[in-house]
Amino acid sequence: MESVREAQKKDQMKRTLIFYIALFVGFALVGILVPDNPDEFGILTCIPAAFMIFFIFKTKRIIEGLTLAVLLCCIMVHKQNFIIEFANIAQATMMDEDIAFLIIVCGLMGSLVAVIEKNGGGLAFGKFVASKAKSEKTALFGTMLCSALFSMDDYLSSLTSGIAMTPVTDRYRVPREMTSYVIDTTAAPVTVLNPISTWAVFIGGLMVANGLAEEGQQLTTYMKTVPFNFYAISTLVVLVLVILGIIPKFGPMKKAYERVAAGGPLAPPGSEKIDIRAGKEMVEFEDDVEDEMKSCKKPKLRNFFVPILILIIAICMFDFNMQIGIIIAILLGFVFFVFQGMDPEEYADAVVEGLKNMVMPILLMILAFCFANASQQVGFIDYVIDVAVRNISLPLLPITVFLVFACTEFIMGINWGMYIIALPIVAPITIALGGDIGVTVGAVAAAGVWGSHCCFYSDATILTSASTGCDNFKHATSQIPFGLIAGIFSAIAYLILGFVLRSEERR
Repeated sequence: MESVREAQKKDQMKRTLIFYIALFVGFALVGILVPDNPDEFGILTCIPAAFMIFFIFKTKRIIEGLTLAVLLCCIMVHKQNFIIEFANIAQATMMDEDIAFLIIVCGLMGSLVAVIEKNGGGLAFGKFVASKAKSEKTALFGTMLCSALFSMDDYLSSLTSGIAMTPVTDRYRVPREMTSYVIDTTAAPVTVLNPISTWAVFIGGLMVANGLAEEGQQLTTYMKTVPFNFYAISTLVVLVLVILGIIPKFGPMKKAYERVAAGGPLAPPGSEKIDIRAGKEMVEFEDDVEDEMKSCKKPKLRNFFVPILILIIAICMFDFNMQIGIIIAILLGFVFFVFQGMDPEEYADAVVEGLKNMVMPILLMILAFCFANASQQVGFIDYVIDVAVRNISLPLLPITVFLVFACTEFIMGINWGMYIIALPIVAPITIALGGDIGVTVGAVAAAGVWGSHCCFYSDATILTSASTGCDNFKHATSQIPFGLIAGIFSAIAYLILGFVLRSEERR
């Protein structure tokens, strides 16, 4: 029996090796056949993105898909020097300020979560909420409320509500895919609608930089775009209807519920690879919670709220700087927990353990940035935008902006990076056509939320998956159908709005 398994394993390894050899031969042929000048690629710029999406759907292996897509971009642009350029892209990405920010913020958020968990804060909060939630619906609405309460930043919302509310939804045997969907669908959409948030500050700042708002008036100007962020609004409505059961669970989400109903695990296979708790299965029943809490030195509610409040206050005090806020939270957290009796070395160990738990999520985000860099060299975004806006008319401007940037964000997974690219492009087009800049910026913001919401390797998907202990591919594919429903409603609304604005202008 053992020899048969060994033979099967060797056959599988041979097939995998043959597959990758054939793949690289195909890459080499693409590199030979495409023009030497990337400006002449035309529709060929879409090859790496199309390959990556197909590969990820086929194999469900996101790390390999992103890596291979970067290699293909390098082969197309740099031919035989692709390895050198691949190394250059990796180095440039690691030296990028945004990546440094992600590593510090996400890594230390993992540390803060680990420290809170070590002192029973998450379990205490879960027990408190569980005493109020009496059914699956109330648990899911509680999860939605918790995510909304921390909506000054989507990272804060995803990580905090995930670690706090997953034990509660677990108790009602809610599949992790559903818990992740509720948190992810609340985090960024509520944050982008919130005028006192990192997203509002960032997009408002970009509006000032592009001459769309006066200095000191960025938040006031940004608020004028909020009513036109149709996706953020519609996806929250869809979420409520799904929780209430008015919109039935279908597709991968339905299969997740069927898995759990059949006695299967709450988390889909592979979730341990990205779980911020290093693969720990969250407790599901009251007795298990009691045992877990007894094993903690200080399983008190304050051990959850105090570190989070320190973080929020610090972020507000330093102009919504998440990086400074999390560093202050870690430093003051040391004083808070050691004063309670926690050993300083134990605190340091928990910080390091939390950093280790975030390695996989951070790696996925780094690779997403590498792909974004490589696809820009191929000219992917420039080509898509050029085709979309070549003969655009004013009535079609809002829906075109939404669809184009939603698609590019879905493929590239860099919402804030996309805003930096998009606003300098759409602003002059809107002004030239005599459009409403509030509508256009609202459509751009909505596109970023949709793409980030549905992309397999966006920061929102990865961090939500990490905090809830759910495989990020399964999380993305189970929420995409509901994201598409909200996206379709949004596209229709932008189409109608474009013609309404056009008719008003004629009057």
